[in-house]
Formats: sequence, structure tokens, C-alpha cells
Amino acid sequence: MNDRTLSLLGLCRRAGKLTPGNDAVIDDIKNHRASLVVVASDISKNTEKKLESACRSFETRIVKLNRPKDELSLATGRFSAVVAVCDEGFAKKLYELITNENKEENVYD
Repeated sequence: MNDRTLSLLGLCRRAGKLTPGNDAVIDDIKNHRASLVVVASDISKNTEKKLESACRSFETRIVKLNRPKDELSLATGRFSAVVAVCDEGFAKKLYELITNENKEENVYD
């Protein structure tokens, strides 16, 4: 995993374009504020199912980061296994970085 991804997530947080936490992310999805949902590799299956269902219903992209929630939390400054990116520019770049890295590391997106 490239540190560019974690750095960009931190930049999103500092810019106020990142929402951490399951309930807040689902709220952003339902209110069409989330451009991308990023989940940690060690997210619970139940939470992952709920997020995938919400993203599918509201046509929001979701991608799995090949890092545990501890590293995601360290990058964003908030302990969470899931974050919503609420800016299309940041979302596009993050999606590109994560999917390219996942393909290299054989992790689904």
C-alpha cells in the first residue's frame, strides 16, 4: 500500500471533506453527501454488508482499503473502520489509488 493513499485521506480530513464512523457515513450516503466510502480491511462482515447495501441503494462507490482500521484511524486522526469522502475530486483520486493498489495486491474493491 502506497503512503500516498493514507496521506490523501489525512488531507481530506484536514480539509473537512471526510466523515468517520459507521452511522455518520450511512447518513452521508443517504443524504447524497458521500462521493466515496472507504472501509478498512478488518471491518466486521455485518457492518460491511450494511454499507454495501446503502451504497448500492444510493449509487455511491465503495472501496476496501488494504489496511486495518488502526492504520486508517492513524491517517485520519479518528478511530474508525469506515470513512466517507465528501468531495468528488478527492474521491476520484482516492478511488484510483486504492483500486490500482488493490489490483497489484489482489484485493477486491
